[in-house]
Amino acid sequence: MHERMARATAGVRRSARGLLSPSGVRGAAVEVAWGAAHAALYPLGALAERARPLAHLPELHTLSPVQRGLVVADVEAAGTPILLVHGMVDNRSVFTVLRRGLRRRGFRRVLSFNYSPLTADVRVAATRLAGHVEAICAETGFERLHVVGHSMGGLVARYYVQRLGGDQRVHTLVTLGSPHGGTLAARLLPRRLAGQLRPGSDLLRELASPAPGCRTRFLAVWSDLDQMMVPPTSARLEHPDLAARNLQVRGVGHMSLPINRRAVHEICLVLAHLDANGTTVTAGVTGIGAGRRVAARQPAGPAGLAEEAGPAVEMRGVDAPTAG
Repeated sequence: MHERMARATAGVRRSARGLLSPSGVRGAAVEVAWGAAHAALYPLGALAERARPLAHLPELHTLSPVQRGLVVADVEAAGTPILLVHGMVDNRSVFTVLRRGLRRRGFRRVLSFNYSPLTADVRVAATRLAGHVEAICAETGFERLHVVGHSMGGLVARYYVQRLGGDQRVHTLVTLGSPHGGTLAARLLPRRLAGQLRPGSDLLRELASPAPGCRTRFLAVWSDLDQMMVPPTSARLEHPDLAARNLQVRGVGHMSLPINRRAVHEICLVLAHLDANGTTVTAGVTGIGAGRRVAARQPAGPAGLAEEAGPAVEMRGVDAPTAG
């Protein structure tokens, strides 16, 4: 208990020091600005949307060069549905920027799942997500899709994948600031749901149980300045049975993760360059695989971040530090 509290205290101190850095000040300014914009967009995101089948491919001459490139290179990647799952007391409006970024890069089916802001149980939300995924597959004709979950939405999707057989439907799950290890910030919330997000909860113990043969690949994006993840490393995904990569972005607040340029870029790369079994099909793109090979590191650059030397390689449970 004392050791856990000591680690948490050390994490808070590191976060406080980071907040006073130039990148921390910029990140805080972005967080405040996006928070205000998101509050204005929130009412527009309260309505659910419906997946609609695409009758035919778009005419290539109507697409931008980037969109055309994805369609020509991999028509399946361009058409595979991408489902966005928001966090606690939120709705799909938090993905306004990410949705636009995905569509600009040629992904043609970007959908969202709204669950009630009054949801009090991750398991209940995961069961509803399962039904929504089945409906999307029936309407689009695709047997598998990708999921991007922000905050608690990533935990809801992970529970669906690990405990409800969702790995048969979810090809890749990307989580943005999700409390995979639990967050001490949940202790400030009295709701039953908050108890499931605390370190050592029965829900997190269930997710830590063995998951042999899980087909889904994971990308967990976390930030050193995520004020909702205490400590920030609780948003890392560590599980011996899951093929996962942890990607750190620097100086990015919790609500800003879905609009962070580097995070959006990495999501697009991952979803555009994976084959059916989750391995990369393009050289130089960091894969999500079962190996523990780590790229060689160069000395820290001007921004104080280590950079990978040469082509990226497959990783599991290791960080790929990036600029925010």
